[in-house]
Amino acid sequence: MKLSFRPYLRYKFFNALFTGMVGGSVFTIYATLSPSTFSVGGILLALGMMGMAYVYHRLMNIRTFFRFTLATELIMLLMLGYYLLFSTHIMSALVIYVAYQFSFIFGGYLVRAETHFARHARVMGWIDVAKQQGSLAGLALSYGFYKLIEHYGITKAAEQVYDLHFVLFALECLIIVALLRAFRGK
Repeated sequence: MKLSFRPYLRYKFFNALFTGMVGGSVFTIYATLSPSTFSVGGILLALGMMGMAYVYHRLMNIRTFFRFTLATELIMLLMLGYYLLFSTHIMSALVIYVAYQFSFIFGGYLVRAETHFARHARVMGWIDVAKQQGSLAGLALSYGFYKLIEHYGITKAAEQVYDLHFVLFALECLIIVALLRAFRGK
């Protein structure tokens, strides 16, 4: 398996675009969760990331990097689908929180592996620039999206966040396609 640089930069841009767009919506979604949930979640996150760190030496190969990256994106896609189907269900906030916690656990490894496979400071710089460009574009797009739907009378935060998730679902599908194009068999 081989990592193709330019397609990987596109993947990183779209991935960061998603992060920029989704950022503010979690505060609305998490509003129903107890503050103690975040304490327990933080503890489990730290333990999960520590567990991943103990096995880095076994995970530092391109195939495992691809599998964990794809798993993280599939978790996001499933989480988005769940939210679109069950947004009013009391468990939705918890399911979304848990999905993000898993993505953060994997994310610690993914950042380390990305650095390992990038190998050169210039390449790491290009990756970071693509991520920041995507994040800024995502923040601007989510702002524009919220203002646009406000113009059409959708002013309740929960409704706005729900509507944004249709865009995020489509974007996540695009992210998965970009990821698959970035990793090629030999």
